Amino acid sequence: MIENNKWEIVSCSLEPSELIVDETLFHTANGYIGVRGNFEEGYPSKYDTIRGTYINGFYDLSEVKHGEKLYGFIESKQKIINITDVQGIELFVAGDKFSLFDGEVLDYKRTLDMRTGVTKRHVVWQSPKGHILEIDIVRMASFVKPELFLIDYTIKSINYDGEIVFVSTHIGEVSNYFNPHDPRVAGEFEKHLSVTEIRREEHVDLIHSETNASGLKVTSAVKHIVSAQCQIESTSDTRSLISKIKFNIKAGNIEKLTKYCIFTDSIRYSDCAQSALCAMHEVTRMTLSKLYQSQEDYLNAFWEMADVKVEGDEKLQQGIHFSVYQLLQSVGKDKYSNIAAKGLSGEGYEGHYFWDTEIYMLPFFLLTHPKIAEDLLSYRYEKLDAARKNARMLGHQKGALYPWRTISGSECSAYFASGSAQYHINADIAYMFVQHYLVTKNIDFVVSKSAEVLFETARLWMDTGHYTGGSFRIDAVTGPDEYTCLVNNNYYTNVMAKYNLKWAVKCYELVKVHGDLESLARRIGLSEEEVKNWGEAYQNMYLPYDEELDLNPQDDTFLSKAVWDFPSTPEENYPLLLHYHPLYIYRYQVCKQADTVLAHFLLEDEEELSTIQNSFNYYEKITTHDSSLSTCIFSIMAAKLGDVHKAYDYFIQTTRLDLDNTHHNTKDGIHTANMGGTYMGMVYGFGGLRIKETGIYFNPTIPEPWEHYTFKVCYQDRVIKVHVNKRECVCELIEGEAIEINVRNNAYVLKDEIIIV
Repeated sequence: MIENNKWEIVSCSLEPSELIVDETLFHTANGYIGVRGNFEEGYPSKYDTIRGTYINGFYDLSEVKHGEKLYGFIESKQKIINITDVQGIELFVAGDKFSLFDGEVLDYKRTLDMRTGVTKRHVVWQSPKGHILEIDIVRMASFVKPELFLIDYTIKSINYDGEIVFVSTHIGEVSNYFNPHDPRVAGEFEKHLSVTEIRREEHVDLIHSETNASGLKVTSAVKHIVSAQCQIESTSDTRSLISKIKFNIKAGNIEKLTKYCIFTDSIRYSDCAQSALCAMHEVTRMTLSKLYQSQEDYLNAFWEMADVKVEGDEKLQQGIHFSVYQLLQSVGKDKYSNIAAKGLSGEGYEGHYFWDTEIYMLPFFLLTHPKIAEDLLSYRYEKLDAARKNARMLGHQKGALYPWRTISGSECSAYFASGSAQYHINADIAYMFVQHYLVTKNIDFVVSKSAEVLFETARLWMDTGHYTGGSFRIDAVTGPDEYTCLVNNNYYTNVMAKYNLKWAVKCYELVKVHGDLESLARRIGLSEEEVKNWGEAYQNMYLPYDEELDLNPQDDTFLSKAVWDFPSTPEENYPLLLHYHPLYIYRYQVCKQADTVLAHFLLEDEEELSTIQNSFNYYEKITTHDSSLSTCIFSIMAAKLGDVHKAYDYFIQTTRLDLDNTHHNTKDGIHTANMGGTYMGMVYGFGGLRIKETGIYFNPTIPEPWEHYTFKVCYQDRVIKVHVNKRECVCELIEGEAIEINVRNNAYVLKDEIIIV
């Protein structure tokens, strides 16, 4: 049970079914490392648990077996791996082992504090022998020193004089979680990490490990600092290090064990071991209070720009803060990593990066912390050669095709119908490169990275599509709706490809003026004739439209299918993908998530408002929202169409999805795209924000339960603050020079503050 507090997530539950979910909700991460919220002392053997520690972008390879292997099917896939386990700390009092499932728990509370960046566990425990201890355990993954994870373990004796024993473990023999019955997690057991060396150096315990197939290396370093005079006995074998720490305590006294843990990997460090030792020496020279203060200072600066404030709904405000905080915990902050579908909180979707990053999560960073957005786009640029290789594998002679799911850049989807066939990922990535330019006007980034990505993705559309009856069409692709696969002229794909082609032409002209177009064109073999063909293709792109219904069909045949029998489908049969064969689902009008409706959000000017309204009404009736990427989009579009009550209902479902475990799989990790969708629901939905070539637009509305809300956005070297209440909208220029903005279809020059009633 999660208590309501807008800046804290609090749980007092010890129910087994909730503890495994709490492992996700109370995980500790900083974008580089992530540690699930497992109890240091462990659980009873019968309890289900997923014990894990992960590094963003650190992976091994797994063989992919096909019963019938055809040309181009992948032979291996990358997967995030569970690395060295440093969480273990057992506490013994007069021979009794501390456990929340033994003795008597007099008080218990677990807290995630999103202002200070720590998780805390507070326990008052009476041992079977009657000894009472007050225990406080704090965990932190440092945003300032990303290699650092620490456990700060404090005990206060209430009525016990005698010996305390800590047994701290550092375990190199680990494996990943698997479930053969759920396609959203790994389905097979494999051992991915082997210990290559264990040693102790300068009071630091080191374990060096190497992945079995990818050849990547990782070092974990652990150092213990104890407040009391103590005796430490260290033992090791070929797979682990154990430190037994003994000291005496008196009733009323407080003692502390701090376990400093450092992780380094060979993707980022040429010498993992030496880098780990240097990082350990650096952090242990700092006081614990200074480490905590630096974390809080980092978050103060983060929240100053990122906070979205809602007055009048504390439960919803908690969900917004949780979503934004999880985005920060999840995002890679270097060119080697991105944002996994489950962040660093679990192993769902095997740590892969999807289109989720660009369409659902990157907007938050672009509008609040543009440097992080630039890093995410730079990751895609760095993987452009791999995307070219992927395109050749799928038969394309030119261009680049980004993989549907990946870590290192190659395709990891073994089911091409709902994986590799989602060519729209190319347009999704291109779309956000364009949005980056519109928000930042960073022409140097366009010249150095964006243009080449847009050129190569545009080439892919020309090699995929064809002309029929004078219109450009794209066949045999899958749109965002994974319940409808391998179709001709998916509306979302076509309209996004059109935008991709249009902006490839525009970028060609931008580079011609601001960069070395001749050099780039020579390097990739680009001609003016090819660019001319892009322009003709986007001008003649076929977009499905039903004149009688005044809506956009999802594809050429969608409306001719039978509608799914929703009234006869038992509630327990959702999500459909876990209960029906894909072919059965494909034969019906049923949507897993927003598809055409998503296109109408991203490119609203492509259609008349009546078409958008009719499409929304039609698809809403046949969408299951089995995907966590769906309700946020329906919320945004309901707000645009003036149904604020419906927008609010969808928004509540979005903000509380993981906190209330509404999809029943939060144990496998948070839903990071949904977290981004929460932010978009506020800013793009109720705030009515749109970023277009013609400027920045707001069309704010406010749900009835709220008193007011506030957010800030970065736009072209300005910071704009928007405050909305039931009477007025106030736009304030916090930083930068005066700029024209559009509010509720009227243009204003924002110099300091404007009030729109």
